[in-house]
Amino acid sequence: MQEVIHPTAIISEKAVIGQNVRIGAYCVIGDKVSLKDNVTLHSHVVIDGNTSVGENCEVFPFAALGLAPQHTRYNGEDSQLIIGKNNIIREYVTFHPGTAVGHMRTVIGDDNLFYVGSHIAHDCTVGNHVVLANHVNVGGHVDIGNYAYLGGNAAVHPFVRIGSHSIIGGGTAVTADVIPFGLASGPRAALHGLNLVGLRRRGFTAAQISAVRGAYSQLFVQDGLFADKLKQLKAEQGSDEMVSLMLSFIEEGQDKNLCQPQK
Repeated sequence: MQEVIHPTAIISEKAVIGQNVRIGAYCVIGDKVSLKDNVTLHSHVVIDGNTSVGENCEVFPFAALGLAPQHTRYNGEDSQLIIGKNNIIREYVTFHPGTAVGHMRTVIGDDNLFYVGSHIAHDCTVGNHVVLANHVNVGGHVDIGNYAYLGGNAAVHPFVRIGSHSIIGGGTAVTADVIPFGLASGPRAALHGLNLVGLRRRGFTAAQISAVRGAYSQLFVQDGLFADKLKQLKAEQGSDEMVSLMLSFIEEGQDKNLCQPQK
């Protein structure tokens, strides 16, 4: 099947357009853009910069992808925005490429859903099956793990990590790393337990969920120094797949602040 391009769309002759691509009215596609097979752009979409959009992505009106990042030290370097496959990108979403200050690229995984007005800043990494609800703002250099869910109007501070299978409440300002499986809400993010509903919906067994609950209790509920509790948990349950994911996340970010329960 051939691509369908509206006559009002402005597409650079240098852009690479895949099979069965649909480009709606008044879209603008820049020189270094690559649209893979079966991409659909509704009207008024702007894609510029060194940007790749993966197979089966659907982009809704007034999204702006790949334009210059909002960074005072960006100097026009040829950084990248790499968007995976099967993403749904709703109205007014903005994604920015990387910078020389960071990784020189922003990477969006597969099967994600970005609701109206959500924003991914420069040098971010977003995993797979992530949901950003309306008007979520993600600062630069942020890492978001698989299956994370961020509620409407949440704001993530630069350099923060959001663990896999975690959930962030609406209107929450996240200024510290959120553990995998964690439930954090605010105004200023604090841990309020685990994303148990999400874990059950994704088919985790009772034994797996029990292991995560025990690890959470040992680290964040029981008394004692956090470093001692972490060491003990690693010795006792470090081989457990679920617990290991949490431990690895914490150890990899030992130089960073970790979101804690509210005292």
